[in-house]
Amino acid sequence: MVSNGEPERGSVDGGTLPATNQVLDRDDPRAIRALAQQLRVDAILCTTHAGFGYPTSALSSADLMAVLVARHLSYDWANPASAANDHLIFSKGHAASLLYAIFKASGVLGDHELFTTYGRAGSQLHTHPTPSLPWVRVATGSPGQGLPIGVGIALAGRYLDKLPFRVWVLCGDGELAEGSIWEALDTASHYELSNLTVIVDVNGLGRRAETPLGWDLQAYRRRVEGFGCRAIVVDGHDLDAIDGALLEARQEDHRPCVVLARTLKGAGVAEVAGRHDWHGRVLPAELARQAIARLGGHRHLRVRCRIPPAPPPAGDGGPLASVDLPTYELGSKVATARAYGEALCALGARPDVVALDADAAESTWSHLFAAAYPERFFEMFMAEQQLVAAAVGLGVRGYVAFASTLGAFLARAFDFIRMAAVAGADLRLVGCNAGVDVGPDDASHMALEDLAALRAVPGSTVLYPADATSTARLVEAMVDTTDLVYLRTTRSSYPVLYPPDEVFVVGGSKVHLPHPDDQVALLGAGVTVHACLEAASALASIGVRARVLDLYSVKPIDIDAVVRAARVTRGRLVVVEDHYREGGLGAAVLEALTESRRPPRVVHLCVRSLPGSGPPQELLEAAGISAGYNDRAAVNRPGYPGGSIPWK
Repeated sequence: MVSNGEPERGSVDGGTLPATNQVLDRDDPRAIRALAQQLRVDAILCTTHAGFGYPTSALSSADLMAVLVARHLSYDWANPASAANDHLIFSKGHAASLLYAIFKASGVLGDHELFTTYGRAGSQLHTHPTPSLPWVRVATGSPGQGLPIGVGIALAGRYLDKLPFRVWVLCGDGELAEGSIWEALDTASHYELSNLTVIVDVNGLGRRAETPLGWDLQAYRRRVEGFGCRAIVVDGHDLDAIDGALLEARQEDHRPCVVLARTLKGAGVAEVAGRHDWHGRVLPAELARQAIARLGGHRHLRVRCRIPPAPPPAGDGGPLASVDLPTYELGSKVATARAYGEALCALGARPDVVALDADAAESTWSHLFAAAYPERFFEMFMAEQQLVAAAVGLGVRGYVAFASTLGAFLARAFDFIRMAAVAGADLRLVGCNAGVDVGPDDASHMALEDLAALRAVPGSTVLYPADATSTARLVEAMVDTTDLVYLRTTRSSYPVLYPPDEVFVVGGSKVHLPHPDDQVALLGAGVTVHACLEAASALASIGVRARVLDLYSVKPIDIDAVVRAARVTRGRLVVVEDHYREGGLGAAVLEALTESRRPPRVVHLCVRSLPGSGPPQELLEAAGISAGYNDRAAVNRPGYPGGSIPWK
């Protein structure tokens, strides 16, 4: 023991672990009880050895999980990639030690790894679950994440795979304060996901105090039923009652079930049971020894789940259907949002491509895909968190999911986007109505922070095409781009700049009007490329050579093209973007220029104040990102940090 009451590291087992294993008899209630106690012991052991974790959260759920794993979960532990396996998701990510204890009981995780590597640097056993382990498919820990992703997996099972696997999600009652949980239940009810069972550990305690409803199970029942789901109330420590509830859930055939289980936080250890001040604290070594002894000591029961029936042979499916991308006539005016919808519809020839939208399909143009492939289109209504989560869940099942809505509204789902990166999920997002180009819809509908937010996500790719041709090509490229990909589109129509056979690669750019004697480079993306081209023409009329860079790949940005432009123009760069100053294209360019030995002087034209509503061109001019803004009086206005025009 140490003086501050925290546990000292070291053995708390009190002896050598038995070498033999005993296979659990799933029909023997005493064996199920023994398994639950073993799960408790192992959760205590790994957290106390590590010196951190959430053992009391694991203890309250142990009986629920013992019954589920022993009697209802259908899973081939030797073949975690089997399409027929059930999915077990710990939305209650704090209980990761319990999940790892289940893996040990199933024989896929060894004692040494569980008790000595949990939470350590380089270990696969993180404090919250991540797909670093083959039996974990999604990352949780941020409250309210697991259930919405489970909805996406259940959608795939019911409507696409058409396989009888089930999705089991363990939730804590604290995370029921998250709106994403209710978005998920609403969506699950709408789509009649009877293959989804939610088990809520209602221990009545949050991090620091009692939850709003405490143990009012009837209030929870009313809320769940109000969202169209079936609610089953049960004592979360009565093994027979739990077994009956899970059996009822498996027999439900037209709606999701929510098992509301009253539990005691820290159950099994009297000293911490029912106390909120033990959240996130581990048992000190001496208390752990005493608790383990009272729980029956070490057990090495092995549980064999029900093995799912083998799925139908998938076959190689033959070659994927050819995709005929839409083509556009040079100079014709087409909105990039429309080009996205038309390209997505073309990609629908591939049976693995699915689309989701958040009640914005007419704006995103995904309604074209919905009309052509209704069986592979999922409407998430105005539930952006569920939109992103469902796309992640569909990706778990191997589908190429495109999720689209207004770019501004993706901000609501940023935590899901962030956690998708933690999981290493392949996620394809499309945000329409970007920038002040939205015009009459005012700032409430303008995505002016999206580039900064999405660029900040580790491993992300951020694309902002300027015309219909580049949009179509980049949508096609998104299919084979891993991790998070974000495509930004605009509503107004702009001239087509590129022929149908033009090649666009992630990390590339396009250079217009290059010349060895260029005096300035105008750098834009999306709508501002057109403003830059117009400005370059005006400059040419007064004898100033200007090249234009179309930086359609905002991340990764074409560093070579940016540095080359800076060298040719002796550091005269003007970055123009339909985005706030912070974190957008200008920031990407400045970061790229750190590769240059002689950083150039950069003028940054961007949206610097909150826009109102009005015609798009007027708003572009008011923001100072139109071609006509390039005059001395405008650039030298009071408070403008760029100084005089760099090419004069």
